[in-house]
Amino acid sequence: MSYEKFEIWKIARELVIDIHKMSLTELPKFEMFEEGSQIRRSSKSVKSNIVEGYGRRRYKLEYIKFLTYSIASNDETIDHLENLFETKSLKNEKLYDNLHKRLETLGKKLNFFIQAIEKR
Repeated sequence: MSYEKFEIWKIARELVIDIHKMSLTELPKFEMFEEGSQIRRSSKSVKSNIVEGYGRRRYKLEYIKFLTYSIASNDETIDHLENLFETKSLKNEKLYDNLHKRLETLGKKLNFFIQAIEKR
């Protein structure tokens, strides 16, 4: 089995793509290199830490550590998204709500995934 089969990885991948597109098409030019750059990096970190943790899955505590990093990066992504919306750099409320909801769902699923690993 590969990390690509995990729902958390699939959701993270879709979010990376959608956040990347949002940051390049929905934000003012000056935000592309400020908060836009930050949200792109933090969203990519969520997915990358899932992958790196999977690579260390033989060592349970290492696996959990990287999944915890993934949760932290997801929280950071939510914070950047909220900043963009609250400062009116991201004006598309429907897009904001969609991304926010999906990020919150991913955070919950990551927590459940960690709990399942801890029980093994």
